[in-house]
Amino acid sequence: MRAPLLCVVALAACASTAPAGRKDSVNDPIVQSGHPVLRQRAADVPPEEIRTPEFQALVARMVAAMRAAPGVGLAAPQLGVPKRVFVVEDPAALQASLTPVERSERERAPLPLRVLVNPTVTPVGDEKVTFWEGCLSVSGYSALVARFREVEVSALDEHGAPFTWRVRGWPARILQHESDHLDGTLYVDRMVSRSFGTTPQVKARFGGQPIAAALEAFAAPR
Repeated sequence: MRAPLLCVVALAACASTAPAGRKDSVNDPIVQSGHPVLRQRAADVPPEEIRTPEFQALVARMVAAMRAAPGVGLAAPQLGVPKRVFVVEDPAALQASLTPVERSERERAPLPLRVLVNPTVTPVGDEKVTFWEGCLSVSGYSALVARFREVEVSALDEHGAPFTWRVRGWPARILQHESDHLDGTLYVDRMVSRSFGTTPQVKARFGGQPIAAALEAFAAPR
């Protein structure tokens, strides 16, 4: 099984130290970097729109595209739709190739499917951690990115009900990566630029190693 991308995931995200290639769903090719929709602030979703057949169909398309990639998150702008909604999911099957060290370092555990509409992501504390990220909209590349270790998100679910969710580790990274998409920000805007490289090269050099090896190689923040 190929490793999932973050945006999916997500943020980003990786089932090894770096993401693999992507496979678009048949009807919904994932928009690639260079398209203006990825660089604009997405519009808020009116609460009364959430339960409409059209919006529910959009969510279903997003989930299908995320799973087909495979990825651990996907934002509506990645399907060319400038709305403030993203989906996340990190099932155990996508983590099968992780070593125990990688799983522990990333604080990565299975994450059930969640739909987040009009989300607001707030850091909890100042601690940041740096890991590899890739993106379904920047296909074929990876880089080191520092993110807050713990965040709290407030959003509406797929039924329009409000909820608050506090997470840390890899789920927090996924939420930050996907939230960035809604504001026209890509991980390349936050990356340690000297670490940017093709995913095969990153995997060949750093796959299976503790993240400290990459941080030292690129003098990245810890």
